[in-house]
Amino acid sequence: MDLQVVDPVQDHTWDSLVLSHPNYHFFHSTCWARVLCKTYGHRAVYLRCFQQGELKALVPMMDVRSFLTGCRGVCLPFTDFCSPLIFSDRDRVWPSVVATLTQVARERKWKYFEIRGGRALDPSTKPAAGYYGHRLDLGGSTEELFASLKSSARRAVRKAERSRLRVEVTRTRDALLDFYRLHAATRRRHGVPPQSVAFFLNIYDEIIRQNLGFVAVASMAACPVAAAVFLHFGKRAVYKFGASDHKFQEFRGSNLAMWEGIRFLTENGFETVHFGRTALENDGLRRFKQTWGAEEDRIEYLRFGPIAEAKAKTQATTSGVHRSVFGRLPVSLNCLAGTLIYPHLD
Repeated sequence: MDLQVVDPVQDHTWDSLVLSHPNYHFFHSTCWARVLCKTYGHRAVYLRCFQQGELKALVPMMDVRSFLTGCRGVCLPFTDFCSPLIFSDRDRVWPSVVATLTQVARERKWKYFEIRGGRALDPSTKPAAGYYGHRLDLGGSTEELFASLKSSARRAVRKAERSRLRVEVTRTRDALLDFYRLHAATRRRHGVPPQSVAFFLNIYDEIIRQNLGFVAVASMAACPVAAAVFLHFGKRAVYKFGASDHKFQEFRGSNLAMWEGIRFLTENGFETVHFGRTALENDGLRRFKQTWGAEEDRIEYLRFGPIAEAKAKTQATTSGVHRSVFGRLPVSLNCLAGTLIYPHLD
């Protein structure tokens, strides 16, 4: 097996190789790698695996380094899922991939490396974390798709349409900044800091401005009250971020922004949209995603390394403290906290 460590940002063949795999997704793309490297200074350690000239696997991985949280490999940071792409001979190729990553981990002094998704590749390994995933097939017309939604979703969209809300699907920088203002307030309400504004501006520069994403903004009297950010690659899309002004919740702006995003993708020939990961205990978000007729599955993370399980326990025991602190900070301080904290997280 010929296993090569490559930088996808410099390797102009990476995206075309990814698109040749039936299970490719947006998060495998080089534009997402650029955002992560540009925002956090992470080093891309992507694997390209060949055998006798035949491509066998593509494995995205980032070298995450922090003086606070240590060094580790993650596939990929701030990413809902990013399964390695195995082209053939899974039972033989996957052990070689793990062995190579283990060697890379020793050389780079990683505490562990984490694979986000791809549970079927290694069913014998106990998952370190699990989430729900929801994927919507966009085949058929928008009328057929709307009819397939749960009745609660259809009612919410119709209620929003009867109100004074208007939705614009756009790729402008101002629209993304409108989303960020809603996002910062929403994250504070949930007791967590937002990612830095630089992170979202890099998403604009590397993704949205390159026609690989868009923002659906619902407004009332020219005032943004809800927004959804969709990113796409090939014929597949992901709903990555959503936010809303709680004062206007009764008008169902989030439902209308979501529907207009879905309709835009359908009318432009996309095959699927994924709604990202959902915590197992978050019943409200899970029900919201189910109302769109999405197929539910499980996203499981695999960690390889001696302290991987300890990390998962630490996160679980401190989340309540985090919510208490960040839920009380002013929005401006919460944004500053996110700018300082997220470079040490993944």
